[in-house]
Amino acid sequence: MDFDHFVKEKKTIDLAKANLEAIKYLLFFMAVFAIPFYFIWGFQLPKINTDYLIIKALTPLIVLLLGIVVHELIHGLFFALYASKGIKSIKFGILWKSLTPYCHCKEPLKIKHYIIALLAPLLILGIIPSIIGLAIGNGFLLILGIFFSSAAAGDLMIYFLIRKESPDDYVQDHPSEAGYYIFRKNKAKN
Repeated sequence: MDFDHFVKEKKTIDLAKANLEAIKYLLFFMAVFAIPFYFIWGFQLPKINTDYLIIKALTPLIVLLLGIVVHELIHGLFFALYASKGIKSIKFGILWKSLTPYCHCKEPLKIKHYIIALLAPLLILGIIPSIIGLAIGNGFLLILGIFFSSAAAGDLMIYFLIRKESPDDYVQDHPSEAGYYIFRKNKAKN
């Protein structure tokens, strides 16, 4: 696509602020899911078997680390679905200053497609597991869902920036910062 008739503008979020937002979202999702869970299922501490204590303690950590990787892979899958060059347009990495993993799409996408790719991990790893955990009384699944919902704080911050943009515009991930470039149609050149 030719972007000569578009005006390019950079929009980024502060990752330190995103971490504070994650705490707010954690409290929000706990209120939405954990409080009803308590009233439906009650609260019981799991029985501790000391023979497997180390394995049981490491399991949630391993699941969380794998979940962070899966979160970025979900972004990549959905970006690739809408990118004209598919998986060739996707890059994964880590912003070392903040130890933040990322998935970057190298080409502009329609805003509606970008939003789908942006929010897919929140839905798949956060909201759906939280609802299932609440429905079946599985506290571990509920906790994972709440954690991954709050882990999408940066994605939600970007969503709240981009949701008011025109659907005729395009968006491209910023290659080295948490944010994007918006390509708005330049009315003067049309």
